[in-house]
Amino acid sequence: MDKAQIFQFISEQKTAFIASVNEQGYPVVRAMLAPRKIENGEIYFTTNTSSNKIKQYSANDKACVYFYKRGRFKYQGVTIIGEMEVCTDQATKDEIWRAGDKMFYKQGVTDPDYCVLKFKCKSAECYCDFKIETIDLSN
Repeated sequence: MDKAQIFQFISEQKTAFIASVNEQGYPVVRAMLAPRKIENGEIYFTTNTSSNKIKQYSANDKACVYFYKRGRFKYQGVTIIGEMEVCTDQATKDEIWRAGDKMFYKQGVTDPDYCVLKFKCKSAECYCDFKIETIDLSN
């Protein structure tokens, strides 16, 4: 897979798994809805400002995102490492907001419990057909 193929692959997946590091230094993995935006080596998610992952990313921005596709005879997975930024600025929140989000954030796009996670990709490890390859995504 090349860089373009990786971003195409992840844009087709409905679920992402993100990992943060907790206060004791252990990884914590969570399932997330598909990214809202994938652009210029950055992947955007929405979440609750009050969640534990926000505290964890604020203390340690090291992160990992995993996407996979399981077919009948083929399994593909992409692990991406990088840094996660917690975005609470209104411009970013406005850009990522969707009308259906009001179901989760009652006060709308200005809800203080709504924020955006911006993941900055560094490198990817791709697995397919018993082969693993590492791709630099930092440029």
